[in-house]
Formats: sequence, C-alpha cells, structure tokens
Amino acid sequence: MKKFIDLRGKPGSEWFLGNMFRKSGKSAGATPGDMVFVGERKIEAPVATVAVYNETELSVKSVKDMDEDILSASGSARTWVNVVGLHDIAFVSGVGKKFNLHPLVLEDIVNTNQRPKIVDYGDYVFIVAKSLRVDGASGASCAEQVCIVLGDSFVLSFVENESGALDPIRERMKNPEGRIRKRGADYLAYAILDAVVDQYFSVLEIIGEKIEAVEETLEAGFSGSRFHITLRDLRRETLLVRRAVWPMRDVLGGLQKSEIKLVGESTGMYLRDAHDHVVQTIETVEIYREMLSSINDLYQTAVSNRMSEIMKVLTAIATIFIPLTFVAGVYGMNFKYMPELEWRWSYPAVMAFMGAAAVYMVVYFKLKKWF
Repeated sequence: MKKFIDLRGKPGSEWFLGNMFRKSGKSAGATPGDMVFVGERKIEAPVATVAVYNETELSVKSVKDMDEDILSASGSARTWVNVVGLHDIAFVSGVGKKFNLHPLVLEDIVNTNQRPKIVDYGDYVFIVAKSLRVDGASGASCAEQVCIVLGDSFVLSFVENESGALDPIRERMKNPEGRIRKRGADYLAYAILDAVVDQYFSVLEIIGEKIEAVEETLEAGFSGSRFHITLRDLRRETLLVRRAVWPMRDVLGGLQKSEIKLVGESTGMYLRDAHDHVVQTIETVEIYREMLSSINDLYQTAVSNRMSEIMKVLTAIATIFIPLTFVAGVYGMNFKYMPELEWRWSYPAVMAFMGAAAVYMVVYFKLKKWF
C-alpha cells in the first residue's frame, strides 16, 4: 500500500488558497500601466541571461545592468533574454524600455496573478502562461507565472524563479545542428511553451499517485479528519492545476491563427502538437476531478454507514434496557403495600426475569438481523 499523504502543517500546504484568493495588490482607480508587483519575492536579486545566437555562433552572458547593450548586432542573429525575478520594478522596466514594450505589458508581467492569455501588439506578441512544479518541502504542486514576448528577432521570457524548466532549452541551444539554432525566434517561443506544458505531465503524474494512495487508504477502511483534510487539499490542488492548464489551450490555439504574422507555418505544426498535449492534460485533470468527487462520495457514504452502525447498536442497547428500566422503576416506587416486597425470593426472581428478558430481546434482534 502506498504511503498516506498528509499535508497538514507543512510549508506550502495552503499554497492553492493563497494563489486563488490573493488580493490583486493594486488599489482601485490606479492608472492603467502602472507597474505594481503582485506576488511573492522568490529570489534575492533579479538577473537576466542574454543569449545571442544563429546557426554558427552562440554567445551567452548574465546581465545585471540594463544599460548594457543586449540587442543583437547582426541582422541574422536572434536574441533571447531570460529574466529571473519580477519583484524589481526598475529592472523589469529597463528590459521593457530596451525593447519598447507597452506599459500594459510591463504591468501584466509584474502582476503574477494573471490568467494565461495571448495579446498581439503587431510588432510583438505577448504571452502569459503558468508553469507547474512540485515543492520539495511539502510535496504540493506550485504554480508560477511565465511571460513571453515574441518579436521578429528576439524572445523575452520573464519567470518568478529559476526552477530548471528552461535548462533543456539551453542545452539544446548549444547544439549547432539543433532546430533552435536553425529556426527563428518563433520556434524558441514554442520551445519555452513546450517546456511549460511538459511540466504539466510530471505534476499530474504525482497528483495521480496521491489519488491512488487516497483510494487505497479508503479501501483499507481509514476514516477521520486527517483523511478528510488530505482529500480536501487534493481537490483544491487539482482545481488550481485546472486553472493553469485550461487557458493554455486558447493560448496555443491563438498562436496558430493566421493573423499573427510572427509565427511561421513550420512552427505552427509544432504548436498544434503542443496544443494536443494540453488537451490531453485537460482530459487528465477532468478525470482526476471526477475520481476525487467519487472518492469524496464514497468517504461520505462510509462515514454515514459507520454512523448508522453505531446508532443501530446504541438503539438496540437502549431498547433492551427499556423493559429492565420499567421493572426497576415499578419496584422503586416505595409503596407500603406491594405483595412482592415481603416475599423472600422476590429479589432473585425479579433479577432472573430481567436477565431472561434481556437475553430474549438479544436473541430476537439477532434472528431479525437488526444488528
């Protein structure tokens, strides 16, 4: 049997409530385009990694000052700027000024409560996605915002924390014969989205194992508040995963539209494959939700049946004692003239009668299969 999972009191066990019901952090009446960081600071200081590449050359460096020249000099080269850490408004704003990003884009980047979406600004396309990972301390899934700006010869990516999800892309970029080096910026944007989608499968696999463990625990006859809390946490976790995955279908579908000129037809084929993967994850999430709903129904039924069994036993005991209480009450009335009071064998006779009545009722209930 798999180990029962209890998330109570562990760091990150209430992450889903914090993400789902977190306040926007922006006051009413604020000017559109004002950059207000909404989220949790996850690294000490932001850093940008700039990769300038083409089929023959690759240059990678870390940038901590946006005054440096990070734009590609060659017309055939593409530039990928990956910014880690969104709490520094000045740093993110500096990147935006380098690439002439709209103030609304910068506002959405630092607001980590954004819903996954795609917006075409003509010269570039702004994409918001949600990446998923499993927190090592609590075992709960965590959602983080990933923003992508796709231009004609550049890709900007903004992430909350360095989780390692983009490491495979960096390794593939080192290969001169790889598709990333040979294709345009649109393929790099696809590769980032594909890495995000691949994380969904890993997280859903872990959630599936948790659900299987909960099923086995329920089949073993476990019940109690601990089980109910774990089941509740799993349902909330699945709900937030659903909130991250469902809009991604529209994002990947929107990138395939002919109105978006920055995405080539060859990259569209890969986007359709990623779209199919997202649809598969959506189906998995819905299956998990139905399974958790069924488990919850079974749990409630088991609790109700257990309560019924307890009430049945207590009712039988109370019923057995009703005639015994009646006899004891009759001879406890303390009337002076009661014929049995003066009889030598009255006490053992009454006790024998009460015992016989109790045995008779127990046998009768057993024959009727009432308990």
